[in-house]
Amino acid sequence: MTPAVGLVVAAHGRHVLIQIPDGRRLIAHPRGKRGEAVVGDQVSWLASGDEAVVEAVLPRRNLLFRQDAWRTKSFAANLDAVLVLVAADPPFSERMVARALIAAHSAGVPAWVALNKADLPLQAGRAKLAPLAAAEVEVVELSLRDAQAAAELLKPRLQGRTTLVMGPSGAGKSTLVNLLCPQADAEVGEISRALQSGRHTTTTTRWYALGPNPGDGALIDSPGFQEFGLHHVAATDLVRHMPDVQAQVSGCRFYNCTHRQEPGCSVRAAVDAGRLAATRWRQYVEMLDELEAARSGRPGSQ
Repeated sequence: MTPAVGLVVAAHGRHVLIQIPDGRRLIAHPRGKRGEAVVGDQVSWLASGDEAVVEAVLPRRNLLFRQDAWRTKSFAANLDAVLVLVAADPPFSERMVARALIAAHSAGVPAWVALNKADLPLQAGRAKLAPLAAAEVEVVELSLRDAQAAAELLKPRLQGRTTLVMGPSGAGKSTLVNLLCPQADAEVGEISRALQSGRHTTTTTRWYALGPNPGDGALIDSPGFQEFGLHHVAATDLVRHMPDVQAQVSGCRFYNCTHRQEPGCSVRAAVDAGRLAATRWRQYVEMLDELEAARSGRPGSQ
């Protein structure tokens, strides 16, 4: 029997839900210990009763994931964009936003940031995101409570693309998905029943089409996160995944400058001159220390 091709639209543990060309969805299990499929993957599969067996994960354009000292967590594959959604309340960590953007850059996926709850005081959130805006990361403000205005702002940026929506719990990811994908509530129940994940569906990553046609695009809703390990990024590569920092390195006296305390460091000079936000330099040094510690096995490498 020749395997068919399907799209992974939900994942929970080693179980996945695949959508096949006729629109049906089937629970699928990997064969043996073969590569784990994630949402957004195209997979080849064979029928197994009322379910399916994943024979292989087809080649990916990209894969977004995070990695710490204990495990690797994949978010989604074959992405066109990443939207990092944060909110004026509850307060968010700019450290986590920076890490998510580095992960996207290292995967070759364009990313942008939306600050939700613009109907609340935004000064603190704006201040946290100002260094990113100065680094030419697109930052937009919106209020998902104003559904029409939010939809008008978001749809042109999302149309025709597969976009992973990520961010901390409480930022409004589910509200955004329900606004742009009216069928989302029904699909949550369907996916929950299919994967038997019940109350734990918040740990499930899910795919939602933005329209009835294949070219309409899709949103991938991911669970909230509090930590974001970057141990898959080489310490020597970190600076190039922070383009605003990378833009300042050409004048360094030493070719192997780490941009911490070396004399003649043009990155430090840019911070002193106000051309580079001190926040961004501190984030770089913190992550560089962490990645070097992880490679050497020193304490503090988590």
